[in-house]
Amino acid sequence: MAKMRVVQVPQAKVPFELVEREIPEPRAGSVRIKVQACGICHSDSYTKDGLVPGIQYPRVPGHEVIGIVDAVGANVRGWTAGQRVEVGWHGGNCGYCDTCRRGDPFACETESLVTGITSDSGYADFMIARAETLARVPEDLSNVDAAPLMCAGITTFNALRNSGARPGETVAVIGLGGLGHLGVQCAVKLGFRTVAIARGQDKVPLAHELGRGPGGSPAKARRRQDHLGDSDERRGNELGARRPRGQRHIDGDRGCRIDHNRCPCAAPRAAIDQGLVFRHLDRLARNSRLQRADRRAANDRNHSRWNGPLKAMSG
Repeated sequence: MAKMRVVQVPQAKVPFELVEREIPEPRAGSVRIKVQACGICHSDSYTKDGLVPGIQYPRVPGHEVIGIVDAVGANVRGWTAGQRVEVGWHGGNCGYCDTCRRGDPFACETESLVTGITSDSGYADFMIARAETLARVPEDLSNVDAAPLMCAGITTFNALRNSGARPGETVAVIGLGGLGHLGVQCAVKLGFRTVAIARGQDKVPLAHELGRGPGGSPAKARRRQDHLGDSDERRGNELGARRPRGQRHIDGDRGCRIDHNRCPCAAPRAAIDQGLVFRHLDRLARNSRLQRADRRAANDRNHSRWNGPLKAMSG
């Protein structure tokens, strides 16, 4: 059988290794992807360092994947060989539990699946992905530019579109790293008055290039009474949701410790959103296999109860 190369984690907290494996065949409901590019995300360290309980090793990480559909498994609709697709953090969902039916597949009550954590993924020549996790990619977008959009890109875009801010309103993006530089670009394209905030002056040219307005270092921010602290802890506690209906969205800021007792969230309708990714990981760590089996059985009964009448109606 034909072979492929993979970069795998043989065990938690040990070096990566390059090995050969047999090219896998897609199961029902899945496709095989010939990988063209895969971004490297800090969250890959969850697999590398064994930070999520229950990871089965060896495991191939990578959840910023772009490639070509190479083979299609049974019962897959809407996808054919040759299509250009992307795969991100979301590793699959049942489609019929309460949260899936409300349009929140990331919080599926039946399955907690994460690309590169619960399944092998993009650090390889080929990978298998469930059909519901795929997204089409515009032909004019390069592989290297497209791959990170399925993690860093969608993280910042979702934070902005769910923030409640409207075009013309002010949005501040703290930090111009892997997430922040995409957040600034998304905010500008969405029509927000965008302010980029970073330590020091070295990223001012990049911020201007990305399209933000004037501003810059913590010192300037403090003089303009933004009360931006010079540490992650102060930054979270002092900036916060300071005004009525104000919100603070924290995406990918793993070093920021928020003291909810000190954070000025007493304003009406103020809120802090720590990010859906971390709530998903907490749930992934808490759920035992037995609990997931119980939920799966309950949702299977629910699916059967609804599927019969729906088939009768369609027939």
